[in-house]
Amino acid sequence: MHISVFDPASPQAAKLLWLWNACFWICAFILAVVTISIAYMLVRYRWRGGDEPAQTSGNQRLEFGWTAIPISLVAVLFVLSVVAARAVDRPVRRDPDIVVTGHQWWWQVNYPSNGAITANEIHIPVGRETLIAVESADVIHDFWVPRLGRKIDAIPGRRNFIWIQADQAGEYKGACAEFCGAQHAWMRFRVVAQDPADYDSWLAGQAAPATEPESEEAKTGRERFRQLTCSNCHNIRGVNQQRQFAPDLTHLAGRQMLAGERIENTPENLRRWLHDPDSIKPESLMPNLHLDDNDLNALTAYLAALK
Repeated sequence: MHISVFDPASPQAAKLLWLWNACFWICAFILAVVTISIAYMLVRYRWRGGDEPAQTSGNQRLEFGWTAIPISLVAVLFVLSVVAARAVDRPVRRDPDIVVTGHQWWWQVNYPSNGAITANEIHIPVGRETLIAVESADVIHDFWVPRLGRKIDAIPGRRNFIWIQADQAGEYKGACAEFCGAQHAWMRFRVVAQDPADYDSWLAGQAAPATEPESEEAKTGRERFRQLTCSNCHNIRGVNQQRQFAPDLTHLAGRQMLAGERIENTPENLRRWLHDPDSIKPESLMPNLHLDDNDLNALTAYLAALK
């Protein structure tokens, strides 16, 4: 799984690459003409001694040419840009399929159709055009999945929109492309493109409440989650519900990564994260609660079972 604008996996990204290639070859043509012209003049009109050559005060044909050609090239670039823009940024005439909100330093992902909420992992159906609304809860961020589309700013108090569509199933890396603070580099996410049937099944599962803990240790972890300040920031559907300050943990164990793609989501890494967040993601807003081993084990057992 890599990040590259030169390997498009959607109609939108392919059209942007088409525009880039067109601009590149037009600029290469201009560079070649200018370089060859300069080389010709250096050879043809180099100093050979004697008197200076005759000076020309004006040439209407040349003046017309060096005015008309740049204007024509700019006009071509303008037309190509309009064609690409119309393909990438179509008018928005319906409600979004997904609402993505940038936080320092993670992404909240809401599915309005059924109220599902996740974080840093966006699922979409293959071959289906998806409308994403992009917002920010604090500072300016920038939502960018290079292989699926263009960048779009996440601005506080404003909702922007972007269309994306994956041509084939797979995972596509994304990142915040606007410097937003200490952990900007680890404000990453991934888009998971699934077959429509798999996507519908996943989405239905995300709307379900958290699974009930089975082991005694996990049950203790649920109680400690309620008692500690964890529940002041994180929501777990069926356990607590309040204003969202940190990622929803209802189905945490089903996600592949933790801490904005910083580490793989395993019980061992989850325990490390709970023990000392700053050792993994310095200056993150996740506090160190200085948990003892019993609390660490209980919370890890509970959270690792939330699938």
